[in-house]
Amino acid sequence: MNHPVIKTLSVAVLLALSAALSAATDDKPADTAKPASAPTKAAWAYTTPQRPVVPTVKQKAWVRTPVDAFVLAKLEEKGLKPSPDADRATYIRRATLDTWGLLPTPEDVKAFVNDKSPDAYEKLADRLLSSPHYGERQARRWLDLARYADSAGFQQDVTRPNNYRYRDYVITAFNSDKPFNRFIREQIAGDEIWPENQEAHVATGFLAGYPDNLNSRDLVQRKYQIATDMTDLVGETFLASTIGCARCHNHKADKVSQKEYFQLQAFFANTSFDEKAPAIKGDAELAFEKQQTAYREATKDIRAKQKAILDTVRTDGVKYHKERYLTDSRDAIFKPEAEWTAMDRWVNFRLKSVSSEQDVVAYLRLTSEDKDAAEYNPANVEKWKQYQKLTADLRKFDKLKPEKGSLTLTTATELGHADAPPTFVRFGGVHERPTDEVQPALPALWAGANANLDIKPSTSSSGRRTALADWLASDSNPLTARVYVNRVWSQYFANGIIGTVADFGRAGQKPTHPELLDYLATDFVQSGWSVKKLHREILLSSVYRQSSAQRDDVLKADPDNKLLAVYPRKRLEAEAIRDSLLAASGQLVDKVGGPAVFPQVPGNFNAGNLWTASTDPQEQNRRSVYVFVRRSVPYPLTQSFDPADPSHAHHKRDVTTTPLQALTLFNSDVVFSWSQALAGRVIREAGKDENAQLDRLYEILFARSPNKSERAVLKDFLNKEEKIIQAKNADGKFEVAVPVGAKEKQLNPIRAAAFVDLVHAVANSNDFAYRF
Repeated sequence: MNHPVIKTLSVAVLLALSAALSAATDDKPADTAKPASAPTKAAWAYTTPQRPVVPTVKQKAWVRTPVDAFVLAKLEEKGLKPSPDADRATYIRRATLDTWGLLPTPEDVKAFVNDKSPDAYEKLADRLLSSPHYGERQARRWLDLARYADSAGFQQDVTRPNNYRYRDYVITAFNSDKPFNRFIREQIAGDEIWPENQEAHVATGFLAGYPDNLNSRDLVQRKYQIATDMTDLVGETFLASTIGCARCHNHKADKVSQKEYFQLQAFFANTSFDEKAPAIKGDAELAFEKQQTAYREATKDIRAKQKAILDTVRTDGVKYHKERYLTDSRDAIFKPEAEWTAMDRWVNFRLKSVSSEQDVVAYLRLTSEDKDAAEYNPANVEKWKQYQKLTADLRKFDKLKPEKGSLTLTTATELGHADAPPTFVRFGGVHERPTDEVQPALPALWAGANANLDIKPSTSSSGRRTALADWLASDSNPLTARVYVNRVWSQYFANGIIGTVADFGRAGQKPTHPELLDYLATDFVQSGWSVKKLHREILLSSVYRQSSAQRDDVLKADPDNKLLAVYPRKRLEAEAIRDSLLAASGQLVDKVGGPAVFPQVPGNFNAGNLWTASTDPQEQNRRSVYVFVRRSVPYPLTQSFDPADPSHAHHKRDVTTTPLQALTLFNSDVVFSWSQALAGRVIREAGKDENAQLDRLYEILFARSPNKSERAVLKDFLNKEEKIIQAKNADGKFEVAVPVGAKEKQLNPIRAAAFVDLVHAVANSNDFAYRF
């Protein structure tokens, strides 16, 4: 009767239990926070932050860090008191989810609750921030901004096999507490500033993450689109400025002209991307190369015959491919290299990057199959048949190919030249309507009188991105530190001090605590741009320790909780939901870095070769940050929970509530199998006593024991569900799903199946999906 994949509980029954548990839980209302709408003053946002005086407050004992004084001063102005500290179990669950994106273990909770030393909270914060999980969690947030994906998007959505190197760079940067100003400079101009450093080259994958139409026939327009993407990315991500509005017209809210937009775009005028730069060969690369060599050796005769066939049409095929590009692209493509301008260099490098042997294959097919085509050649018909047969023979060796990894990396490059293509203002933002040529400069709104940066070209680079990176990472920059600390604050408190984390301009929201924002920004810079120090101060503050229990006086005086008299509860992000369920089941594979993985997907997913699930549990059960991000085929398990959209910089996760979320978790075979494993874990760790089992289940998922009313609901469910399963199994033909991995050999399979269903329901409750 042990059948691990048959579910025995209807969705309706699961939903009923979930509702009953929610009613039985202590007063925990839904998050009612609403965004503010008042505009902020541009004059304040665009002036260099000055370290404010820490305010004097009445409740001095509540102030653990300067952060608390700024928050408390606002509360006292309103006649409000802060909430008491959350209990320690709630705090460690909250802090672990916020810093790691994972649940704490019951053992970790117990150790912290029982730690009576005066620095217990400090030791916990240091442990959380020193774990590799911290870097994985922070990387996911940064990858949202970098519009990270493992594929290029558009119709072909081809795989970018070495993109994982950028993701791993980000993880390593946060785990090593790389100074944030260095982090900026590497990502904007690492290839210019540190040309011998592979890590710095990989870092420029930040700029290279744009969706890319490799099949575009207008290479000049494609250059403009790529430069536009980079310009908008830098403005939004580092400066919280919706600069993209000024591409088509003078900015309607903030004083940024169309000319200034294209002056900013000019910093990227000479930037290309080499997606096949050779990588230093470590163990992973050597293993990849060994497997690749075995494949090539086994297939060299077939590939040689294919090449011989293609060589007979190669000259015409390449010429035909080049002629398919539009006029301005062809002007550069067919120009002698000795006459190339900077724009011609960019166009021809792009052509080389997007061209392949498949272009010649496509020509051979056209000339042999399309009798109406002017290029049709009967002599190629037999060649095409031979080529197809060889291709079929070649596919027989596919299993010898390396399944993942690469020998290359993606890096920004200026193609070894200092002169850059011209940048023009575009009438209405339209590529085909250039007007006046402009040179690199910053909008006066940001830089004041210092809009013209000191650009120092080298023999191999324009130096433009270096100048921009140095300004972005400057201690005196008015926006960079403010924008980043506001993002971090938003991670912990659901909303930023400026709620519109991507817009500090006039159309953005007014800051709730401007002095606090400036304190955090100036302290961040004075602390050497240390991201971990910033997180540590927030984690140890009294405002972060507060209880999230509802208070009527706060609802009346500050209904949106802008002043933070109550800690704001928040639903877990898509990745944290999956990863925490996986960890609770005991099946999470704790491995950092490496090529992206393909977990199992529903049988009716029908993504073809765009998603080939791994059969290796070690691959299936990695953290979500390592799951392959294909732009055209989102991973279905997390898609219902508002993941980042990789088509553009994603600044803040949405929080929606839809029936699909419950149905996704209730109906997923993968989630149900995790519930079986979790049930098995609970029985192994708690033994036969059902009260102990219920306690252990709640300790794993909620860092607490069930209260009296919850325990009653749970036991009632077990009894009713046992009867339902027993009735269905009356004829002995109905197979039940029992706990996986339980060591108790004398389990009643019917009761055990009911317990699996209970675990499945509890894991789908709001108490799991929220952190309080």
